[in-house]
Amino acid sequence: MNIIVNGGSRGIGKEIVIYLSNNKDNQVLVTGRNKEALEKLVYNSYHNNVFSLKIDLSVIDNQAAKFKTQVSKQFDVIDILINNAGLLVPKEFMESSNHKARLMMETNFFGPVTVIRLLKPLMIRGSHIINITSMGGFQGSAKYKGLSYYSSSKAALACMTECLAEEFKEEGIVVNCLALGSVQTEMFEEAFPGYRAQCGVKDMAKFIGDFAITGRKFFNGRIIPVAFNNP
Repeated sequence: MNIIVNGGSRGIGKEIVIYLSNNKDNQVLVTGRNKEALEKLVYNSYHNNVFSLKIDLSVIDNQAAKFKTQVSKQFDVIDILINNAGLLVPKEFMESSNHKARLMMETNFFGPVTVIRLLKPLMIRGSHIINITSMGGFQGSAKYKGLSYYSSSKAALACMTECLAEEFKEEGIVVNCLALGSVQTEMFEEAFPGYRAQCGVKDMAKFIGDFAITGRKFFNGRIIPVAFNNP
């Protein structure tokens, strides 16, 4: 399968790449901002089936044509697209600047949505788009100080998931959203210092990887909470 993982240089995204690339029949293209981390993933791939592309989703509009061309050179068809990239700047609403707020919205919402629009022409019936969001953006869930803009950006991506599933339905392209609860990542530790999550990074990565492959057979347009607890 031809798979793209956006935001795979660290944390859950990195482990998703490792897990999916353990299958020699998969070809995995990983994107991110950290070139060194991406190159390390490529170098350490057991089956030599990981490829990397450095990109900053917050300025995707400036790199759109180049991005699409480079992906097209790698893949004729995309079977799975996992939008995992995310940015969190923990700051209470009244102390937040518009610059930081827009940066989170660009990275967490406009960036992934733009990637979908650019790459959809490479998708076929049965292709699966998975948007990774947060329980913070899940309607009715507990909310926390300092995460208002982050949670709102993830909520926007979750809603877009439902909309795109309807728009792409006739073409057989499946779109789902996984709203993650607490996972012991660097981002989680920044948001909740000293708090210990009950879910590890590798376990969550395995769940997401398996869902990417099999979930399209059972779900479409779903926002699925994946949380033992919250946070």
